[in-house]
Amino acid sequence: MWTITDNKSWAHLEERYDWVRDMQHVPQDPVHHAEGNVAIHTQLVLEALQEQGAYQVLSAQDQEILWAAALLHDVEKRSTTIIESDGHITSAGHARRGEGTARQILYREIATPFHIREQIAKLVRFHSLPLWLLERRDPLHTIIQASLQVNTAHLALLARADMLGRIAADKEDMLYRIDCFEEYCKEHQCWGTAWPFENADARMHYLHRGDSAPGYVPYHSPAVKVVIMSGLPGAGKDTYVMQHFKQPDWEIVSLDDIRVKMKISPTDKSGNGTVVQVAKEQARVCLRNKRSFVWNATNTTHQMREQLIALCLQYDAHVTVIYVEVPHKELFRQNGGREAIVPAPVMHKLIGKLEIPDLTEAHEVVYHVR
Repeated sequence: MWTITDNKSWAHLEERYDWVRDMQHVPQDPVHHAEGNVAIHTQLVLEALQEQGAYQVLSAQDQEILWAAALLHDVEKRSTTIIESDGHITSAGHARRGEGTARQILYREIATPFHIREQIAKLVRFHSLPLWLLERRDPLHTIIQASLQVNTAHLALLARADMLGRIAADKEDMLYRIDCFEEYCKEHQCWGTAWPFENADARMHYLHRGDSAPGYVPYHSPAVKVVIMSGLPGAGKDTYVMQHFKQPDWEIVSLDDIRVKMKISPTDKSGNGTVVQVAKEQARVCLRNKRSFVWNATNTTHQMREQLIALCLQYDAHVTVIYVEVPHKELFRQNGGREAIVPAPVMHKLIGKLEIPDLTEAHEVVYHVR
């Protein structure tokens, strides 16, 4: 069974992890956190989590996942906390940034199985959603999308611990909001499970068209198949493509191949823009001719994939994203063996910005992870 650490004493955590030590230096607004700094709050959250009956009946592995998420949930208040001119303390964006930091810690520092790491990262990302769901412009769309990425029952447990681990006048109101979140999830078939779309076409139509109810099922089938590779340099995307798509009925659109033909360096930003435009034109030709193709590039962020997927959806394509990953040390070893080696500083930057694809993005997502 995986655990973030066998020794869960706070003294040991502070001694072992710099990101835990940082917590004692991060202040919080006394209106919402009269208990004190992030270190004090996090310890209270961990205690409150373990005292909940719903936590105690979870499997031992799920308990470890939630415990790690609670430890990490405010890890990036250290980089987002601001003391405003009126004296109030805010930390806007700490959950989103915390997702990336949690992912990096559990990839670089602490050997963590992929599926466990991503559960923790998403719990960190969404830990405040139960408080504000019903204030969103479209709460149903929001919870359906979230349910495809995170276990909402576990999320409510974390959110309750977060509220119980603070001293604030609005604590009871916030706990009531979490109760409402639970009932809303149960009412809309999202409690502890993803919303049950009829098929991938229905899911993509609802999430990307924005003009239908979640139960609507499109009557037409996609016209062409597209595979979008995703993964850090050296992860093994080229090998995967060669093994699975080196067939007459698949075109390969490879940014590396275009870059080599055009003699453009991977670090040449303006040149890489030209490479992408050439690749997109190749993709458009395939889409117009209804010819299946593989787009082979890093595509390590949601924004990179989103632009390409939007283009494919204009042509009614069925999009599969294949994410390839190897352990941190193996990644650098394999990158060193490539013909076009990506410099270490660039690699570390890419790891820092890595966003894992999920079912909100494509018809299908395949994780090829060692």
